[in-house]
Amino acid sequence: MRAIRGAVCLAADDPAEMRDAVGELLVAMLERNGVVTDDVVSVILTSTPDLTSAFPAAGARLVGFAEVPLLCAQEIDVAGALERVVRILMHVDTATPRPQIQHVYLRGAEVLRADLHT
Repeated sequence: MRAIRGAVCLAADDPAEMRDAVGELLVAMLERNGVVTDDVVSVILTSTPDLTSAFPAAGARLVGFAEVPLLCAQEIDVAGALERVVRILMHVDTATPRPQIQHVYLRGAEVLRADLHT
């Protein structure tokens, strides 16, 4: 089992934006790592305190995660932190070695892990 990390910035606190951004991120995480939803054990989705219009899990269900256990939580409110961010920690059954896992950061969230985007 391996964990795949990801994050995406939303342009606005809007339910449609939440669904689109989360769906885009999850699809990219699956594709870049060569896994399918049947390989996914569980997913933890967090959002910054400024995102209150929708649950991130709603976007996950729309892209095929209806039978995957999902858990939403709120990030801690740290002064100066990047705003409107959804973070994802996906647990998958895969034989891929840890150094080959592709973590995915989109729509401005790349700044959270600049070490992965050099």
